[in-house]
Amino acid sequence: MNKSIQLVVVGSIGLDTIETPDARKNDILGGSVSYACAAASFFTSTGMVGVVGTDFPEPYMKVYRGFGIDLKGLQKVEGKTFRWSGIYERDMNNRRTVSTDLNVLATFMPELPKAYTEAPFLFLANISPELQLHVLSQAKAVKFVAADTMDLWINIARKPLMKVIGSVDMLTLNESEARLISDENNLVKAAKKILEWGPKFVVIKKGEHGAMMFSKAGIFVVPAYPLEVVHDPTGAGDTFAGGFMGALSEAGGVDEGAIRKAMAYGSVVASFGVEDFSLDALQKLSRGDIDSRLDLFRKLTHLG
Repeated sequence: MNKSIQLVVVGSIGLDTIETPDARKNDILGGSVSYACAAASFFTSTGMVGVVGTDFPEPYMKVYRGFGIDLKGLQKVEGKTFRWSGIYERDMNNRRTVSTDLNVLATFMPELPKAYTEAPFLFLANISPELQLHVLSQAKAVKFVAADTMDLWINIARKPLMKVIGSVDMLTLNESEARLISDENNLVKAAKKILEWGPKFVVIKKGEHGAMMFSKAGIFVVPAYPLEVVHDPTGAGDTFAGGFMGALSEAGGVDEGAIRKAMAYGSVVASFGVEDFSLDALQKLSRGDIDSRLDLFRKLTHLG
């Protein structure tokens, strides 16, 4: 890509084996970086930072290039790529992890290419807080940083995670993680407590029920776009985050209005992503498709 990188995404790249009530797919492209970068690419110039092994299929590299993702930050090292497998129940809301093999991800040390250090937007997807802090130390001109986390880091790496939370503009997490980290059952109380730790915004993801954003200005709720069929919800949260960060980067501003519109874009892009496995639905997508669904989304949520 010739454009300067506006958004950098750091996280995992994996080969997933997924079983749903209707299908089973082996070694398909997955990982937080894959979903987030693909979603963001519809809005802004995006750089990927992650690691794969020597077994990573070349066709998947072509998928990344097809989205126009900059790959200077993608490391390829000797060994096997991170692998995850899981099984979804009939309602698609619950899944069971069958296996997780970190492989080359276990020794991953993210390094930002020089061009990436000047990017104004940064999304720290779900990796260890120590690695997130390492990336933050390299970002020289960042304007807005969002970070994701999970229950594992809350339980085993709380101290560095608290440093991350105090250093970013936005924290994203799901309902159970918000309750776990705050020790508050009520989500409003949980978000208020997290805001006291430093971030300007807290986004609590609620799966098929959308997402809630909390800030000093109040609460903003964006629903999920209603779908008749969901084929694979894997990566929906990362697709949402990528669409959100991409749209925010395109807007250029980080005021409350821009962030609310970016959340709507994130919800819409995520709704496309779950309509097929891996990045298959996003590969067929155009910006026009996204804007058309956003217009319909606005009509569905308009009260007047």
